Amino acid sequence: MSNPRVGIIGIGQSAFKPRRDDASYPDLVREAVVQALQGPALEFDDIDAIVYSLSPDAMIGIGNAERLGVDAVGARNKRFLRINTGGATGISSVAAAYYHIASGASQVVMTAGADKVGECGDSQTVLNKIWDPIYERPLPLGTITMLAMSAIRYAEKYGMSQEDMAEVVVKNRHHASLNPNAHLRKPTTVEEVMASRLISWPIKLLDCCPQSSGGGAMVLASEKYIKDRKLDAVWITGVGHCSESYYIGDRMGRGFSADHADAFALKHAFDRAYRMAGITDPQKQVHAAELYAPFSNTEFHAIEAAGLAGLGESVAQLRQGRFTLGGEIPVNPSGGTLCTNAIAVTAMIRVAEAALQVWGRAGTHQVKGARVAIASGNGGDHQFFGTMVVEA
Repeated sequence: MSNPRVGIIGIGQSAFKPRRDDASYPDLVREAVVQALQGPALEFDDIDAIVYSLSPDAMIGIGNAERLGVDAVGARNKRFLRINTGGATGISSVAAAYYHIASGASQVVMTAGADKVGECGDSQTVLNKIWDPIYERPLPLGTITMLAMSAIRYAEKYGMSQEDMAEVVVKNRHHASLNPNAHLRKPTTVEEVMASRLISWPIKLLDCCPQSSGGGAMVLASEKYIKDRKLDAVWITGVGHCSESYYIGDRMGRGFSADHADAFALKHAFDRAYRMAGITDPQKQVHAAELYAPFSNTEFHAIEAAGLAGLGESVAQLRQGRFTLGGEIPVNPSGGTLCTNAIAVTAMIRVAEAALQVWGRAGTHQVKGARVAIASGNGGDHQFFGTMVVEA
């Protein structure tokens, strides 16, 4: 039996910035929602259900903060579902909206959210509380140290250098300079990245994603709804998810969780999405990729998990320009998570940007001729992974 077709008919996103003192949290959500409804010319009454994309309450400072968003998304008297899978929250929310429609429960679903990461106090203090406090306490683990360990493992296995990591930053900053919604839009050089302050070896300040404020929203609809109303749409043809062990120590080459250098759970998520979409050779069939990579080194294993390069091969291919705009398969043409990170919607923006690419609406960072694009999201302690295929 073929999968029911679900289309994306509306997209909204803020111009992401370090702070938005002019807008409250609900204001940011509404900002994106208004944009998402404008495209298909819908009203709140046209929406059957809301999936609310929300990071941990501690990031917002309000308990059960989804309550604050109900009016901002026009959710009164509607189905309402909050999602939180860490950094993967945004793509998990799009998936939940997809399943609402694919199951036949709803015809039109909106997913929306916002974040003020740089305005919540010390976000790292919040995020560093997600690890096991006993068995792995001596490490000690945090969102940055965890992926610094991954960088060391990857460098040991495949010969990646710190200059290679810097090349990722240079590429993504170049792409972000073409994207008016990106947070970090200033181009940089390998030398500037290498000279930036050390955060957790080998990760330096410019190897890290920023703390962004802004909102995102998407409207999805059934094929029947889209065709009956003659709406313009692009289609979600593949959806995949996969979880990883909670313990970093269990990711050292044994069993299903192969190695902290690689992202095998992400690979399994992509395999599932590709199987659903009928993609058998992503290197030939995928035209653009929006891959969740909050630190420069993680883009390499994300590219490989997506099947766009073999294990350890992405470093050389990046240097050759294969993943840069104008190259064979541009990766993060929007600038990606490395240039914009409003956690609750970061992975949603990956899907939104993939959709804009195949829609031909990505503006100055458009990948020429893109018809098939992929997106991913990572959450928890590099533990929850979501993937999508979007086609014109």
